[in-house]
Amino acid sequence: METDWDPRSAEVLRDQRAAYDSMRERCPVAFSEFMHWSLFRHEDIERALLDHETFSNAVSQHLTVPNGMDPPEHTAYRAIIDRCFTPERVDAFAPVCRGIAADLVRNMLGRDEVELIADLALPFSVYVQCAHLNWPTTLHEPLIRWTRRNYEANLKRDRHITSEIAREFEALIDDMIEARSQGQSKPEDDLTAVLLNERVWGRPLSNEEIASILRNWTVGEIGSISAAVGIVAYYLAQHVDLQQQLRTQPSLLDAAIDEILRMFGPLVANRRITTRPVEIGGRKIGAGERISLMWIAGNRDGRVFDDPDSFRLDRDPAKNLLYGAGVHVCPGAPLARLELRMITEELLRQTTAIEPVPGKTPVNAIFPSSGYATLPLCIKR
Repeated sequence: METDWDPRSAEVLRDQRAAYDSMRERCPVAFSEFMHWSLFRHEDIERALLDHETFSNAVSQHLTVPNGMDPPEHTAYRAIIDRCFTPERVDAFAPVCRGIAADLVRNMLGRDEVELIADLALPFSVYVQCAHLNWPTTLHEPLIRWTRRNYEANLKRDRHITSEIAREFEALIDDMIEARSQGQSKPEDDLTAVLLNERVWGRPLSNEEIASILRNWTVGEIGSISAAVGIVAYYLAQHVDLQQQLRTQPSLLDAAIDEILRMFGPLVANRRITTRPVEIGGRKIGAGERISLMWIAGNRDGRVFDDPDSFRLDRDPAKNLLYGAGVHVCPGAPLARLELRMITEELLRQTTAIEPVPGKTPVNAIFPSSGYATLPLCIKR
């Protein structure tokens, strides 16, 4: 089939957001050799999200619990996942999250310039992930290395390498699963122990299923939280009035962060596969075709968000696809919002100004990542 665009071209990678905006208006349902079909309009993405019978999540050859499943299988596993993100568990984690955020910001103070991704965003995402799962701090560096290798494998879309990466993660946490299976941790303060005590279809979860769940949480947590912290920090550095407003009105932080991330999404795309022939935007797509839902483009669609480049706190939050929609809406959204609010709050509380570094510009991350690869900023006490 003739291609409509090249997602890996230099032009696209130079500014993914602008490229996806252009595709949304020029060719909203587009075919490429790399991604197959891509949906750029909010309406089409939302349709795919809400019609899981036509747009299946079972896109991976590897066990992916529960993201790579459809109902009723997804429903059974999702009930287990939801119990791990109850309001009580999220609230109980808040003081730990606050402490990690406060310490990392404090350690940056006193320097003329910081590289926010390496100095704050990435460490924060790894540290809170380990703390939330009650994993030892000795896993910090291995997790960072594994995340980078996973990113490179996804970029190449090499199934052999992806399989190796999955096995590498399983090996990384096998000892923890074994220790918890011996009763060395209690479910009330350890989510791995929680999973070991859960049942699905009348049986305990297998180690493979537990590893898949933990891998899914880890990839989502480290990649998206790190990108989001960078995006929010840079936007505030460029908008001093908003920065000062949020210092005096921290109650606006949740809405402000969601709106910033709507404009500059931390997640590029998510995959689906068609279960039957379908027509979208005038284009006929057969059964068994791969589909990419382009989150960034959908959340910047002027048909849904009036003046989409403008920051506004009065938008309808139900239209923001930041955490997805439908049966696969992100179960960890309350935890993610807590983490992003606390790191932003500490960044504002412990500083008087966050500013771009004169003469230096951020380096954009490239697909499959979003946000910034490097982000130099001035942080003033």
